[in-house]
Amino acid sequence: MVVGQLYRQVRDQFRKAQLSTPELDARLLVGAGLGLALSDLLLKEDEQVTAADAARVMAFAEQRLEGMPVGRILGEREFYGRTFHLNEATLEPRPDTETLIEAVLERCDRTEASMMCDIGTGTGAIAVTLLSELPMSQMIAVDLSERALVCAQENARLHHVDARFWPVCADYVSALREGLDWVISNPPYIRTAALSTLSTEVVQHDPILALDGGEDGLKAYGEIVTGAKKLLRPGGWIALEIGFDQASDLKKQLRHHGFGAIEIIKDLSGNDRVVVARGT
Repeated sequence: MVVGQLYRQVRDQFRKAQLSTPELDARLLVGAGLGLALSDLLLKEDEQVTAADAARVMAFAEQRLEGMPVGRILGEREFYGRTFHLNEATLEPRPDTETLIEAVLERCDRTEASMMCDIGTGTGAIAVTLLSELPMSQMIAVDLSERALVCAQENARLHHVDARFWPVCADYVSALREGLDWVISNPPYIRTAALSTLSTEVVQHDPILALDGGEDGLKAYGEIVTGAKKLLRPGGWIALEIGFDQASDLKKQLRHHGFGAIEIIKDLSGNDRVVVARGT
């Protein structure tokens, strides 16, 4: 069997199973199984595949057909052009969260030093990405899960920002002090009753701690917004990822706690995705 045949075999299995992105999933898994960059799959499609390599790829394909996401199979996920390792305590970074990154970067001067915090850091994707893009800044990365923080530290080292990355095991903002320039978070915001409606891939492979936002989906926001008002220096910023129907509630919370310059930013699908506001 040659590379091209193997790819088409896996792709066709994924199409038959009606996976949402069969071609992409097949490319990623075949490339990883053969140790090839995605750009090499076409260039080397006529090269022979060893029996051991083919078996590895088919094992990956079987896991995908059983409902395991590609990122979980490979133990890593791409985010904002960088690779992030995953473990069982971390949520897979989603492309929608890149809207949060852009919102923060548009309001930062890359030549200035900012003290930031990322609440519920998980893989550290938000924290590490911002540190990579803002070379003068420092980040406090908070998570209730020690296992998640281990993963986040690994990713900080991988991208050479660990000297400016400060992991803290705590609940929301309880361990933080005043003087922050930014409070940033992609908190759990799914209503508890709605968890059962999520795809099997999400429910079985993402940690519930990173998904369950309580009865109304707003529990984490109340904690973060209340704490941010005390922690931010005058003129400091808060940036939060939100569910598509939560903008109105978050605006009310932010106004109640004295935040101004409130903006709601949509993702590429046109859904409300990020709220940004400034302290007074």
